[in-house]
Amino acid sequence: MTVTIYDVAREANVSMATVSRVVNGNPNVKPSTRKKVLEVIERLEYRPNAVARGLASKKTTTVGVIIPDISNIFYAELARGIEDVATMYRYNIILSNSDLNEEKELTLLDNMYGKQVDGIVMMTERVTDPLADKMGHSPVPIVLAGSIDESNHLPSVNIDYTEATYEAVKQLIENGNERIAFISGSFNATINKKYKYQGYVKALEEAGIPIDEALIFDDVLTYDQGMKVYNHVSKLAQPATAYFVGSDEPAIGVIHAAQDDEKIVPIDIEVCSFENSKLARMVRPQLSSVVLPLYDIGAVSMRLLTKIMNKEDIEDKQVMLPYRMESRNSTR
Repeated sequence: MTVTIYDVAREANVSMATVSRVVNGNPNVKPSTRKKVLEVIERLEYRPNAVARGLASKKTTTVGVIIPDISNIFYAELARGIEDVATMYRYNIILSNSDLNEEKELTLLDNMYGKQVDGIVMMTERVTDPLADKMGHSPVPIVLAGSIDESNHLPSVNIDYTEATYEAVKQLIENGNERIAFISGSFNATINKKYKYQGYVKALEEAGIPIDEALIFDDVLTYDQGMKVYNHVSKLAQPATAYFVGSDEPAIGVIHAAQDDEKIVPIDIEVCSFENSKLARMVRPQLSSVVLPLYDIGAVSMRLLTKIMNKEDIEDKQVMLPYRMESRNSTR
């Protein structure tokens, strides 16, 4: 049978209120009484009922986290940052995968509300109108991690994706490249189409280099897709001499396809990615990359959420974290 707070109180010969104070760390308990209650809790293997505690305090000390895919190394680092800070502030995590499906995202939000979470950290490619409406009427605080709400109504944590891309492409131009391919994830994602792409365009226009649609690709997410893009571009009348790739896995596909084509990286072509996962250091030559601080985005998102939940003063709910370039051997 499940051991209840009543069983602990009866066995320790104290009130249920006293047991509750001990469980919740209330200092207003005599040391001898606290010791006795803790001994009974250990002997009976009592585990406080989080739901019951939540009903009493109107808090469940539980946070919902909705990310696209926990099995993806990209999102796993973000989730780790969220979890580490949640643990520090004694929050439990309910983690769900959305698979970047809008209907599933809406359903997961309803599920989180039903579980009476105290707040939600969410990562999504695009804050659609239905999603914005659902989150705008949320009964609990929501913080976007590595996601942009263009209305700026929702708290969020990001980097300056436009300037980061601009800086990377500008470096490729300064290395003597004028034919630079832009290889991106889905253009349905706000960050890719409205921010990274604009950084690419800004760098080329500043250098007086015309935009060539033949060098622009979206929905490229995998190693094999990266190889396929290189094999296509290399057969153009004017092939690219440099590739800016939105994430590490397809960037490695580009490098390996080029090597299969007997090209030397970075002498014949240069490759720069936007992520800097562990894969960037595993490939040879090692991959130059914009460092996307995924762990920090997750950690700062969770910390921002704790501040909002605790009604602390917050100067800016749209947090921009610093980024940096990691130059390795895939660029000159």
